[in-house]
Amino acid sequence: MKKQSAQSPRGFAYRVIEGTLRPLLMVITKRDWRGTEHLLAPGGVILAMNHLSYFDPLVSAHFCNDNGRPPRFLAKAELFKVPVIGSLLTGAGQIPVHRGSADAASSLKAGIEAVQRGECIVVYPEGTLTKDPDFWPMDGKTGVARIALKSGCPVIPAAQWGPQEVINPRTKSIRPFPRKTMHVWAGPAVDLDDLRDQPMTASVLREATARIMNAITAILAEQRNEEPPIRGEAA
Repeated sequence: MKKQSAQSPRGFAYRVIEGTLRPLLMVITKRDWRGTEHLLAPGGVILAMNHLSYFDPLVSAHFCNDNGRPPRFLAKAELFKVPVIGSLLTGAGQIPVHRGSADAASSLKAGIEAVQRGECIVVYPEGTLTKDPDFWPMDGKTGVARIALKSGCPVIPAAQWGPQEVINPRTKSIRPFPRKTMHVWAGPAVDLDDLRDQPMTASVLREATARIMNAITAILAEQRNEEPPIRGEAA
């Protein structure tokens, strides 16, 4: 049985996307969802995840929807300019990220407002697909820390493994069959309490970001049953 939603879907466009993609994902993937209880607390949450493949957003959305938290993604602004796709993203309440421009602050503001309204926002702190040759997370950008510290909302770390087997970002090959298992495991909220009352300096943001990335990497290491590289050694 599908769990009771902690927030309602956002209109027609969102229902169209979910109604189209969910049946497809049920056919082409198997699912290993763990730590889902961490999404079910009342109020807004920031789901911070590693970024492996172009297939990631579909897997992340499936994980969130299966656990009653329809997601809002911080997505590249360029996607909103693509015909049809852009209209659907806008209609579904997704948030464009304007990198390296005067509008970048508005993207963070929209994320803060969404999570303070009790929504679940999904952030890939690395800001791009990992370039590590073994698909370990890279260092994160500070945007997720800014949203967390300004909103006061919890950051739930999660790791995913498997999307890169469906769409390999290196070779651009697409291999939906045989069915692959999408592993998404979430952990308890990252402890940022000692940083929330401090001035938001560069060092505070770096510390918060490092804690978030370390939590994601630890979950991924458990998923893979491997030791991650020492941070800073990623390619």
